[in-house]
Amino acid sequence: MSTLKENAARAALAEVEDGMTLGLGSGSTSEAFLRLLAASGRDVQGVPTSDEVSGLATELGIPLTVPDEATVIDLAVDGADEADPRGDLIKGGGAALLREKIVASAARRFVVIADASKRVGQLGAFPLPVEVERFAWGLTVRRMREVLAEHGYAEAELTLRPAQGGFRLTDGGNYIVDLRLGRITDAAALDRALTMIPGVVGTGLFIGVADTIYFGTEAGAERQDVR
Repeated sequence: MSTLKENAARAALAEVEDGMTLGLGSGSTSEAFLRLLAASGRDVQGVPTSDEVSGLATELGIPLTVPDEATVIDLAVDGADEADPRGDLIKGGGAALLREKIVASAARRFVVIADASKRVGQLGAFPLPVEVERFAWGLTVRRMREVLAEHGYAEAELTLRPAQGGFRLTDGGNYIVDLRLGRITDAAALDRALTMIPGVVGTGLFIGVADTIYFGTEAGAERQDVR
């Protein structure tokens, strides 16, 4: 386990209290959080954001509930692929972006954990994942190219994420299209434009969702309060 990831996860663990329902994010830093949570013995239940997280949490002995049975999610903890000074994020490198966004948006408080390398001045160096319906996905991608050009990203590269024997499927059975944009000048506007396209299920842009970000460092964790 990376020291930086563990330090970020440990900072988030300090916010967890007995009796909480937790949104359990996906990815390697979230895995570090799950392992620390299990070792802490805190009396909580979790709402997993992916089948992989559900399996790991069960293996670690963390009680789970399904989202429809959770009357409230007290705290969601998840990683990020990039985080900017406003606290906006790119997520979805692990292909769980839709479920992560649903849980993060529903939580009373959303805490992001990441190593310090994920802190950026402007979003966009990391390819932006977009989840798309498999039906007529080619038409959806064609419209995405048009919308991107209208917003100044005519040179963007769009790639259907590969997997062994075909293309990567999300737990919901959708494709992931990765957009290589370089720099995102107006993340909120881009998110709105892409999500309006029929066939787009959601984007990996998390705008105005995070409350606090813990960036893991060698010395501990640096806290960025967003709202």
